Amino acid sequence: MSVEEHKKAAPEKIRCSVITVSDTRNKETDKSGKLIVHYLEEAGHTAVSRTVVRDEKEEILGAVKDGISSVETDAVILNGGTGIARRDITIETVQPLFDKEITGFGEIFRMLSYTDDIGSAAIMSRAAAGVSGSTALICLPGSSGAVKLAMTKLLQPELAHIVREIKKDM
Repeated sequence: MSVEEHKKAAPEKIRCSVITVSDTRNKETDKSGKLIVHYLEEAGHTAVSRTVVRDEKEEILGAVKDGISSVETDAVILNGGTGIARRDITIETVQPLFDKEITGFGEIFRMLSYTDDIGSAAIMSRAAAGVSGSTALICLPGSSGAVKLAMTKLLQPELAHIVREIKKDM
């Protein structure tokens, strides 16, 4: 089956939990979380939940596990906490939940960030994606520019395909 045939067989509507990891944002000031929801809806998908948690392992883990365990959620999209600052712990918290890592996601995101947006500073991004059970887990940087890049160039075109691949043998 070709890639195009796979994409045609993908579900039309993906249900996502959106989690913003930030010590400084709340639901009202969370521009990047709102932007993720906008791009999901623009692609015909839906956000079944949207929350903001602090850069604390237990809070991140709790929100992600809620998303993974929900039968309403096909994908959990996090933003924030993916850099190299001391408080950036999203990747360390989420990666142990991966049954499989989608290594190409981070590689392509950094390449696009380098060429389209921020140049050599892209080396500090630890954007990542993986699979936990039957749920896609995607970790994006918290900047609105990074969210726009990831959503328009990677997730709008591939999210349904990713979910199809995860769930096809179920």
